[in-house]
Amino acid sequence: MIKKVVEAENPILRRTSKPVGKIDKKILLLISDLKETLLAHKNPEGVGLAAPQIGKNLRVFAMRDGEKLKIIINPEIISVSKIKTITKKNNKDEILEGCLSIPHYYGPLRRGKEIKIKYLNEKGERVTETFKDFPAQIVQHEIDHLNGFLFVDRLLEQKQPLYQINGDEVVYTGRIDVEKGSKIKIQVLDKLETYFKGIKLVL
Repeated sequence: MIKKVVEAENPILRRTSKPVGKIDKKILLLISDLKETLLAHKNPEGVGLAAPQIGKNLRVFAMRDGEKLKIIINPEIISVSKIKTITKKNNKDEILEGCLSIPHYYGPLRRGKEIKIKYLNEKGERVTETFKDFPAQIVQHEIDHLNGFLFVDRLLEQKQPLYQINGDEVVYTGRIDVEKGSKIKIQVLDKLETYFKGIKLVL
């Protein structure tokens, strides 16, 4: 069933999700809901969706893996590469990251280029897998959701800007202020004569 995506001000997104005990009918239904909801979102189109985003504080997320959807249950990080400092040579590889719970807002967030995790797939099989580049960004974003973090928290840590995308227009929204109670204030400060074409978006 297609579920409504929880918005950023909902405190459920700030809770640490519980591990899945066993993959029973309820978990299989949750997996089905995650898949259907992720596929249904077209504006903006997402590449990942965590269980808290549809109201369930369980350690499960769905992500796009080529033409298929991959289910990650109880992920545990084994290793993650260090975040590289942005230079003139590598700034073209920067990814604008966003979130279906904060639609149409994006920021140039730096994450590790490689992450190795162990997890259960939807069949209950134990898997150890390494993700690189764009998939690594997705995995880190979704694990953050399971731990009660939003991408704007990471933008604050890195002192990065936030942008609002309206069609082909990009609006600079300036600094982000995350208040107690998980409410997010976003103040539009200035319009940019900048257009982003072909940039990968993590949602």
